[in-house]
Amino acid sequence: MSKISELPFFESLVLEAGALNQVAPFLVKHGSKRLVLAADGNTYEAAGRDLELMLREAGLEVTLCLLEPAGTGDVVADEAAIVQLLLAIEPGLTDALIAAGSGTIHDIVRFAGHRSGIPFISVPTAPSVDGFTSAGAPLIIRGIKKTVPAVPPTAIFADLNILMKAPQSLVAAGFGDMLGKYTSLFDWKFSRLTAGEPYNEQAALITERALNSCVKHAREIGQRTEEGITVLMTALIESGIAMLLFGQSHPASGAEHHLSHYWEMEFLRRGHRALLHGAKVGVACAEISRLYHAAADSGMYPAGEPEALRQHGEQVRAWLADVPSEAEIRELLRQAGGPSSLEELGIDGELFTRSLNEAHIVRMNRHTLLRALNEA
Repeated sequence: MSKISELPFFESLVLEAGALNQVAPFLVKHGSKRLVLAADGNTYEAAGRDLELMLREAGLEVTLCLLEPAGTGDVVADEAAIVQLLLAIEPGLTDALIAAGSGTIHDIVRFAGHRSGIPFISVPTAPSVDGFTSAGAPLIIRGIKKTVPAVPPTAIFADLNILMKAPQSLVAAGFGDMLGKYTSLFDWKFSRLTAGEPYNEQAALITERALNSCVKHAREIGQRTEEGITVLMTALIESGIAMLLFGQSHPASGAEHHLSHYWEMEFLRRGHRALLHGAKVGVACAEISRLYHAAADSGMYPAGEPEALRQHGEQVRAWLADVPSEAEIRELLRQAGGPSSLEELGIDGELFTRSLNEAHIVRMNRHTLLRALNEA
């Protein structure tokens, strides 16, 4: 972790066993006295309860905000959750917010911190997403997924003792979120070539290195060994840092994320329980790999051949050579102990077909190959 702990994005970045013990001393050192601790029922038991006790024993005032689940049974980063947290904050009195949880709780807290001007501390309870360090918050506003400006944490305390106890589904979701970088990195290069979108070589290299490290340790991650969880959490943080460095989500979000967002909105509309973000991204990556290889390598197009492929086919195929096949991606997902197919996610054929045709609309400022294929 030493390579990234020295980067100037955070005042403190700790990934080690016992990291939870360092939260209270950090806050005391920085003069924070009144805190709001945000968690849900599961993450409170995983880390929040112990952390609350440590904070109180250090003489800090703690307001606990146990975020309530939506009608589907899950906490959702929507208007209701945001208001619940904002009501727990005392303007002019609250010194810091603490997010004890995984991706959804962090999104709620980072947005509330941004709007209230109060810094927040990250305490991940599972290595499930690469959004812990993000400066943007993907929120559900009136049923529509929107990424809005927010703030990254001032410090991250990732305790291996907690992370290694996370459910396998959450560990596999983190791995799936990292596998999605295969297609997001491809789409980023494609968008630079065909639409002049901004690009940063350093951010791309950081993301690629993090991805390769996860793939190399897929079995260890699936077995939740200390090495595997350390590699995965480090990669997730590095991926987040790449996005901070670039200032946008291009390094880590391409057509596979657009499919995931489309499925999420549809499940909300149907009143179904949410699927884990990384689980969706991993399976979506396999499906996008199949579609892209079929188009560029075999000339199989949903509509017609896009002009971008006619002009840049050789370069596109060279980049796609670095994207594993659908079968290889599914095997990696299985090694990590997560779902590898649409059937396992509960994505029916009609929804999948519709999402392939329409998911690019989710982010019309991104010129992915999926968008090029649909607009041909």
